[in-house]
Formats: sequence, structure tokens, C-alpha cells
Amino acid sequence: MRSEQEMLDLITGVAKEDARIRAVIMNGSRTNPRAPRDIFQDYDIVYLVDDVTPFRCNLAWIERFGELMILQMPDAMGDAPPADGSFGYLMQFADGNRIDLTVFPTDRLDELGRDSLSLLLLDKDGVIEAYPPPTDSDYLPKPPTAKQFADCCNEFWWVSTYVAKGLWREEITYAKALQEQVVREQLMLMLTWEIGARTHFACSTGKLGKYFQQHLDPELWRLLLQTYADADPGHTWDALFVMGALFRRAALSVAEHFGYAYPHNDDARVSAHLAHVRALPQDAQTMY
Repeated sequence: MRSEQEMLDLITGVAKEDARIRAVIMNGSRTNPRAPRDIFQDYDIVYLVDDVTPFRCNLAWIERFGELMILQMPDAMGDAPPADGSFGYLMQFADGNRIDLTVFPTDRLDELGRDSLSLLLLDKDGVIEAYPPPTDSDYLPKPPTAKQFADCCNEFWWVSTYVAKGLWREEITYAKALQEQVVREQLMLMLTWEIGARTHFACSTGKLGKYFQQHLDPELWRLLLQTYADADPGHTWDALFVMGALFRRAALSVAEHFGYAYPHNDDARVSAHLAHVRALPQDAQTMY
């Protein structure tokens, strides 16, 4: 596996040798002084070029980066191409390294934005304003407004009833999809706010909560792990009730911190309904 220095030398070397590439910017976890360092970190790179067209869908020019294990070009797939005229190559190499490379037009530099984790590696023309030292400030959680808090609570308890319906009907794929895609999303959001409230919103929880274990109270972390069930209906029911208990604890903490109103009545009514549906016979002709 090529070292970080070898990869950075390669990335900047390619740009130096190619007159079409005018500047190189790196962002992402490799510029973040607080991010854990490991062998899976990729290289998030932007090449600024005068004309993107020669680079678009051109596999020959990326061969210089090394032997590919697999390549994805999202902007050549079914969705419409980016409005900013950029083009991306996601390259996983056979030696374990990965480069996520975006080719971006120089005449639309103002649309690129200035990510707080950006580091200027090369500027042939001296036209890019120097970046401040990289920080994760753009990736820190934001305090919720009262409406955002209320909406999160409502969505969590509302969609929990759909999970219960799917479980009673023995439609496990439907129930699991809603539990994981919607109910969990609201739970993770509330846990992010709970962590933020305790840490003054100064700590990143990472993509998809990957740093939760570092910041959650050990008891809340233990409960969170119990929310990940297999496809067994009984286990899925158990996980749903743990999700409710965990959401309630986190939400009450957030509500107290910000002085927001927690929907106790919605919680009580829906929780009772979930317990009722779980005990409801499969041949029931009426719900109540």
C-alpha cells in the first residue's frame, strides 16, 4: 500500500505535469486534525481545470494513478450531470488506497465554496485565496430550532405506528425499511442534538453517527446497540420499543436544555398503541 506521502506526491505530480490542471485542493478527513487516522481514509481531491470536457468519461488519463480495483463515475450514471459543470471519479485502487477526485472548471470557482476542511496543495496561477488552517467547523452539529425539535418528535412517533402495522401484517421488509430509514433517522438526529447540548455543539458526531460511542453516555450507547435487530419479528418489536425509550430519554434532555416542549401525550398514546398492536391476535377483525 502506497504511503500518504507517496499518494500526495502522485496527486500533485500529475497536476504539475498536466498543463490543463491549474490547481489542486484537498479536503475531507485527511485535512481534519481531529479525525482518527487509519488505512481506510481516502483522498478527497479537487482538480481545477480550464476545460472539464477532455477529462469527462476519459479513462485513459486516470491510469497514471495506479491499478484500479473498481471505479465509479457518478456523474456519468443515470442522474443529470452537476449544474456546476464538474465531473467526479471515485477510484478504489488495488493497493487499498482510494481517491475521490472532482474535476472542476476554473471559471466557476466561486461556486465551489470554501469548505472548512480545505487545504490548497497547488495553485499554478496564484488566483485562489489562501485557506485558513483546516478545522471541522462546517461539520459540527447545529442546535435545533423549536420547530425542528417538534418535527423530529412527530416524525419519530408517527412513523413508529407504520412499523407496528408492518409487523402485525408480517410484512417484515416493509417494517424494517421504515424502522431503519425513517424512525432511526429521527433517533440519530435527536441523539446528535443530545450530544451537542452537552458538548456546546463543539464536537463532530461523524457521518451516520460514527463517533457516537465517543460522546454518548455509556448507558445510552448500550441502548443504541440494542436497537439493531435482525429480521426476526420479535427481535424487531423489541428493538422498536428500545428505540422509543432511547428517543424519549434523549429528547427530554434536549427539551430541558433548550426549554422546548416535549409531546408527552403523543409519546404516551403511541407507546400504548404499539404495545396493543404487538399483542393483537393475527385474526383480529377490529383494532380496538
